[in-house]
Amino acid sequence: MKVLITGVTGMVGSHLAEYFLNSFPDIEVHGLIRWRSPLTNIRNILPRIQLHQGDLRDLNSLILLLRKVKPDRIHHLAAQSYVDQSFIAPADTLNSNIIGTVNLLDAIRVVGINPRVHICSSSEVYGQVLPDEVPITESCPLRPASPYAVSKVGEDMVAFQYGLSYQLDLIRTRMFTHTGPRRGDVFAESSFAKQVAEIELDPKKGPVRVGNLDSVRTLADVRDAVRAYKLLLDKCKTGEVYNIGGKETMKVGDILEILKSLARVPIQHVVDPARLRPSDVTLQIPDTSKFFKETGWVPEISARQTLSDLLDYHRDNLRAWAA
Repeated sequence: MKVLITGVTGMVGSHLAEYFLNSFPDIEVHGLIRWRSPLTNIRNILPRIQLHQGDLRDLNSLILLLRKVKPDRIHHLAAQSYVDQSFIAPADTLNSNIIGTVNLLDAIRVVGINPRVHICSSSEVYGQVLPDEVPITESCPLRPASPYAVSKVGEDMVAFQYGLSYQLDLIRTRMFTHTGPRRGDVFAESSFAKQVAEIELDPKKGPVRVGNLDSVRTLADVRDAVRAYKLLLDKCKTGEVYNIGGKETMKVGDILEILKSLARVPIQHVVDPARLRPSDVTLQIPDTSKFFKETGWVPEISARQTLSDLLDYHRDNLRAWAA
């Protein structure tokens, strides 16, 4: 079986490629990259993965790719996924995430193949939910609170429409907060972990700078997430949308406290106004019963273990830079 991963060099994409290669020897893994894509996250699997240059914003490059590979499955993970950046460059975010998805689906139609396709939307589409809407089900109203969230609503709905109009084999996910090794340091918990690792090496770099610590999140490990994504295309229904998320709910401040407890030196923190968003989503607790009923998937890795591994990831990176 041939599997194509867009966004293969990102945190989730690289873990998904590793999972396939290490656990399913019958799967041939292909990845879409741009010419300037950093390969750091996949350096350990480069001899075992087939990479193809292209761009989601260039339909022709996708047509050429799909004609060459003819994948049986596609995990569409590539996106401009940084919420703060979406406020700075909203048009670029919308173009990358919505038009990029349209181009991928049109390329499938032009080439005349019909692989099973995972369209990775986001829990951000729900926006600021009401207390009586928690836990959040797939039928919860969509109230996007950032240009990124708007782009994910668009991507989600484009996939729904293309499935209806062209009978493509599409399944959508709305993944809630997930993290782990390789998480970009622009995201809160990874920024905290990187700052803690830096302070361990040089206490003068403290205190840890933070934004809103009161937002509530349900945390999942990226390695649990990729197991879920494999099961999604194995067992779930065409045209459906599924919430996926962890089982441990906490405030962002609790995440910070766990990281501080894992630190090798005392850690202080201070609120940085520059890290506060124009509008924020402060309550995200998923109802994942629909996905569980169809797959039996449950998270296995604890939040504390996830954050410990994330902190070790940043420690290792800093040591490598210092060497």
